[in-house]
Amino acid sequence: MSSDDRPDDRAAIAAAVRTFFAAFTSGPDVTARLDALRRLFLPEAVIVRTCGGPPVVHGVDDFIAPRQELLAGGTLTDFREWEVAGRTEVFGDIAHHFCSYAKAGVQDGNPFTGRGMKTLQFVRTPAGWRISAAAWDDEREGLVMDTDS
Repeated sequence: MSSDDRPDDRAAIAAAVRTFFAAFTSGPDVTARLDALRRLFLPEAVIVRTCGGPPVVHGVDDFIAPRQELLAGGTLTDFREWEVAGRTEVFGDIAHHFCSYAKAGVQDGNPFTGRGMKTLQFVRTPAGWRISAAAWDDEREGLVMDTDS
């Protein structure tokens, strides 16, 4: 069996993807979920938001800190993000997960929903699979996901 077909690698990456999305949930245990997310990233990882404007590049702590405040601050309630569909490719000690996702919540009393695409790049480390980079883009006028995504 080649290294890109090992079920234990795919299972570990799938667990990491679940942990990634679980971190973006308001309510109890926000700090624990965000700490688990922090441990998933390489310390030098790069996180990029596009969403129709110039790319905004974050380091791990710069990415997590405002989300901690938002998810725990009380103005964003009943929020969660979840993977809709995705695929993972593995070759040796690198992997890539590309997926569609959805989000829903209540911001300042106003319900909202959204969808987009995320890409997560993984590398195998002695401690297991870690995210080396992440990027996302959300639907907006002129950019709508295929209903099969």
